[in-house]
Amino acid sequence: MIRYFTEDITFIFKSKRACSKWIISVLHEEGILALKKLTDISFIFCSDDYLLNLNRKFLSHDYYTDVITFDNSEQSTFSGDIFISLDRVRDNALTYNQSFNDELHRVMIHGILHLVGYDDLSDLEQSIMRNKEDYYLAKRILDV
Repeated sequence: MIRYFTEDITFIFKSKRACSKWIISVLHEEGILALKKLTDISFIFCSDDYLLNLNRKFLSHDYYTDVITFDNSEQSTFSGDIFISLDRVRDNALTYNQSFNDELHRVMIHGILHLVGYDDLSDLEQSIMRNKEDYYLAKRILDV
């Protein structure tokens, strides 16, 4: 089950069903659902300050970020919480000349890729993740 929440902001996410189908198709293509049962993925949309506090508390990082992923998977189940700062999404959309929805979907799939096991610490890892993001964004069929 994929669920959507807000924390400390007001935001209505209008494409829940279509995004959930898209994300499940990504998980199928990545081979995760052949290995594990999807139990729960939660997207939590929040503010910069909320995510900064999580970044400080859990990762000891004192800077703003667009997404933090917490993997709650166990041996036979796939689950996690993906926190997304909508303030960062808005700023990034302007910086990179993207629509808000395109940037939001990029950050959502970035969080999913972290749950799948991808990392972005090195230049090579960042390149792999960016290519995966572009690939899956191109496969979206959403009414947004």
